Amino acid sequence: MESPTPIPPVQTPAVQHRFPCKQCGARLEFAPGQDALTCPFCRTVNEIIVARNVEEADLDTYLEKLANAQPQAIVEIIHCDACGADVKLPPNITSLSCTFCGSNIVARQNECSVIKPHAVLPFKLTDQQATTGYRTWIRKHFWAPGKLKKQAMLDESLKGVYLPHWTFDAFASTDYSGQRGDAYYETQWVTVNGQRQARQVRKIRWSSVSGRVTNTFDDILIPASSTLNREKVEELTPWDLNQLVEYKDDYLAGFRAERYQLSLPDAFKIARDRMEGVIVQTIYSDIGGDEQRISSKRTLWSDLTFKHILLPIWISAYRYRGKVYQFMVNARTGEVQGEYPISAVKVFFAALLGLIVVGVIVAIAMQK
Repeated sequence: MESPTPIPPVQTPAVQHRFPCKQCGARLEFAPGQDALTCPFCRTVNEIIVARNVEEADLDTYLEKLANAQPQAIVEIIHCDACGADVKLPPNITSLSCTFCGSNIVARQNECSVIKPHAVLPFKLTDQQATTGYRTWIRKHFWAPGKLKKQAMLDESLKGVYLPHWTFDAFASTDYSGQRGDAYYETQWVTVNGQRQARQVRKIRWSSVSGRVTNTFDDILIPASSTLNREKVEELTPWDLNQLVEYKDDYLAGFRAERYQLSLPDAFKIARDRMEGVIVQTIYSDIGGDEQRISSKRTLWSDLTFKHILLPIWISAYRYRGKVYQFMVNARTGEVQGEYPISAVKVFFAALLGLIVVGVIVAIAMQK
């Protein structure tokens, strides 16, 4: 008997949020470093009511909810109320400007399988400040070509993007058993070139141990976007997560925001692996001695919570000798991460210098 053909989910229109100026009705953009939307025409400041009481969500409850949720279609078309146009929503993007009238709009997702952001870290640095940070960063790399800082030209203007992240909190109580190794030394006599010499030999005395350790984890941060280089994104730290505010669409006005591509369950697996590594180090410290072995461990997890948050970055690219290199800037601290060319000349002379040093050492050794 053939399996019934699955019925595709019905695609529902996205709910949108526009940002008109209270004074003149023009479209608004969030002003980095302020808790406001600034009108580019009449300069009216439209305040945002800031809420800093960001609450953690219970992880087990959400995992159960996601496991039982029916898959829903991801909205691809959003209707702009300002001009009436239907705008195609790029993949994994939830905030953008209307292609036709330029209005800043945020798609509000209603899918039961999509977790909405709990908090946002608003933009603090302007694009001009980020550009200054980029120029400072590009001059610091020793292995880059000497002409890079003069010839590197921005290939495009900086774009402000909110990247999705997960944070996890947990309390872990771990019972373990293992062995503690304490080093001691014995004197052994050996014959070298016909002469008897004493040599100290390191040995380990093992003893059985057991115990319990506890760990408290706060805001284990896991990037949820696969658009950019994950390693570079993780190196944009530190983030001042104590300045997170309750999510409001207003903070996204004028910027792009990505939808998470790493699911909550998959993100928790990564976070749990990191926490497990910390637990192992805690056990080693608790065992003490010079060496440690863990025979068994059992962890009880409690107070498991998470947040879905949006973190701000400026992103762009520069061109050097016909090739494009991408970089990104932490829009809170100015930390820059990105790609840069390596000077083949510098690498060659460094390798040559290394060979010369090795040759000199060998020559000296042979003369003794």
